[in-house]
Amino acid sequence: MTSSPAIDLNSDLGENVPDRIVSDDEAMLGLVSSANVSCGFHAGSPEGIRATVAEATARGVVIGAHPGYDDYEGFGRRALDVPAATLQAQVEYQIGALIGLTTAVGGTVRYVKPHGGLYNAIVHDEAQARVVAAAVRAVDPNLVFLGLAGSVANRVAAEAGLEVAAEAFADRAYNPDGSLVSRSEEGAVLHDPALVAARVLRLVETGQIEAIDGNTITVDAQSICFHGDSQGSIEMARASRTVLEDAGVTIAPFTGKQP
Repeated sequence: MTSSPAIDLNSDLGENVPDRIVSDDEAMLGLVSSANVSCGFHAGSPEGIRATVAEATARGVVIGAHPGYDDYEGFGRRALDVPAATLQAQVEYQIGALIGLTTAVGGTVRYVKPHGGLYNAIVHDEAQARVVAAAVRAVDPNLVFLGLAGSVANRVAAEAGLEVAAEAFADRAYNPDGSLVSRSEEGAVLHDPALVAARVLRLVETGQIEAIDGNTITVDAQSICFHGDSQGSIEMARASRTVLEDAGVTIAPFTGKQP
């Protein structure tokens, strides 16, 4: 008997502050199985982050650390040239901070997914990828590394001895080489819930996704990301989850159930 396919759904959360609300964390936590929670450098506040990990813990949503560049003004999305020693300390600091807040509410941090500019840099930059992998391993070698399918970061993290999971993006356009289209380009971010849901179902069922030039590319992913700050993010996540469940796909965290 063939088992039904399964996929993890994740979202970047914990990024709100009173004067910069970018996502509906409570609604998204009812739709995803894993939450990449800001560690405070690019967005969020200690009290807001604590509230998000508390809600995730209560709902049984697996928690991951979402460290980025020290770039609050740029929401962590700018490309920065950070010395290796500084970057390693910053990533270690952020992961440690989230572990502290999550432990305080009875939860556990299970994985690490870098954010924004740092995430995009280590898709190709092996030197920075090695720094990030070393930081994760130094804090807790049992943390899973979540990165873009086919990226240098995932290879380097595996070589460092970390368990690695690959993700794809529901609401982002892809280049023919499997990289993400830059947010500065038209069509880089998708907003149509029906279109996104159809792309997600195709990806889960066939491992394929249509690139921005119309070509079909293969993506091997265990998790699919919905950006919490994207326009229509809740509608896209809800539509995708409904389509997946109607097709018999199980929504389950790639790291297993939250303890």
